[in-house]
Amino acid sequence: MTIEHFAESNPGTRTLPRSLAVKAGDFVFVSGQVARDDDGSIVVGGIEVHTRQTLKNVANVLALAGCTLEDVVKTTVWLENASDFDAFNRVYGEFFRENKPSRSTLHGKNMAGTKVEIEAIAYKP
Repeated sequence: MTIEHFAESNPGTRTLPRSLAVKAGDFVFVSGQVARDDDGSIVVGGIEVHTRQTLKNVANVLALAGCTLEDVVKTTVWLENASDFDAFNRVYGEFFRENKPSRSTLHGKNMAGTKVEIEAIAYKP
């Protein structure tokens, strides 16, 4: 099996001791993404803004490995505020309309201080 590592490139995360994603055979494992813009700054706004930016970041990482959101089979989500669950789901549903991946959603605070963090696993034979 071939394993390929995709290095961090965002100014806000490139010093972290992790890979942005790892492609192992037909699977791509995307490290937790948060609502950072291209400059590495956390975007300003509520859960909807944070969710949109985070999912755009997941899609950008997947593209590095030749995948799209359509290839995602599993996500894990951490919400800072459990009361954001409904608003989060509305935005999440915009990104996953047809092929909805399995998902776990947890209440917890991430290290970046954003309202949501999402990691993903994609499969593309």
